Amino acid sequence: MTRPLFTRRHALLAGVASLHWPALAAELGGGKPISLVVSYPAGGGADVMARLIAPRLADALGQPVVVENKPGASGTIAAAQVARAAPDGTTLLLDASSFAVNPALFAKLPYDPDTAFTPLAVLAQFPNVLVCTPSFEARSVADVLRLARARPKALAYASSGNGSAQHLAGALFEQLAKVELTHVPYRGGGPAMTDVMGGQVPLFFANVASSLGHIQSGRLRALAVTAPVRCRALADVPTMAEAGVKGHEVLEWNPVLGPAGLPAAVRDTLVAALRRAMADPEVLGRVRALGGDVFDGDAARFLKAQQVLWGRVVKERGITRD
Repeated sequence: MTRPLFTRRHALLAGVASLHWPALAAELGGGKPISLVVSYPAGGGADVMARLIAPRLADALGQPVVVENKPGASGTIAAAQVARAAPDGTTLLLDASSFAVNPALFAKLPYDPDTAFTPLAVLAQFPNVLVCTPSFEARSVADVLRLARARPKALAYASSGNGSAQHLAGALFEQLAKVELTHVPYRGGGPAMTDVMGGQVPLFFANVASSLGHIQSGRLRALAVTAPVRCRALADVPTMAEAGVKGHEVLEWNPVLGPAGLPAAVRDTLVAALRRAMADPEVLGRVRALGGDVFDGDAARFLKAQQVLWGRVVKERGITRD
């Protein structure tokens, strides 16, 4: 039986959506536009989320919200800009799951990831899905494990680059399943997926949102999702735990952070506005159509746990940016 990706009720979100908002929203920075700095280029997953919530956030706050793309260096350029910003709530960072990986990948960052930011929200979580070339002989994760154990390092998986979410998903898979694969990094998820569909590399830990159409059309075959429960959009595809690799839970997500030192009233206003934006039916529908779900946990605690998890994987697997 398929369950929602996350089973906690969204009662808090629904409650926020029903509040009389003008009584809650405080004017930030004298009413000047709020800059939502996105750490990746236009068209990517982080940018899609930013442009989805920006108008709702503007409505909630009664102030313009401008999306500003500042890509580069795995998101650290955008993060550094927000870390240096005035703590008045008018400069916010919308990042990706790389935020929790970068402290382990970079010898030195232009900010302290533990003290330079005020975590406000994790908007949504999207599982990865292990996909393969349709002509590949494996029809299940069990088949992949059998082939990998018979010929160590003979099987390859593509990723969007060293240290990317796809690379880390593959590294964790190797660690938990006790197999050795060959990592083939690309300059971006698009080229990697194209080569997997073309048969140049057999395996790829793809983002559900970007691969769903290709799976539905038959250009990719889905073997397992890297979520704790099955994905609505791929109801017939087992989880990694169901497929025999317990503990392999890899979710891509988008945090929103402000600079350190945000006054409590400003922080609380922004948190409530973000919850209200994510409770919008159109936003919820779009997120779920892409295979994800809204996150309703403690953002700061989640970010720290992710940082610890991926720091350990990066260290134990000897992963570098080069």
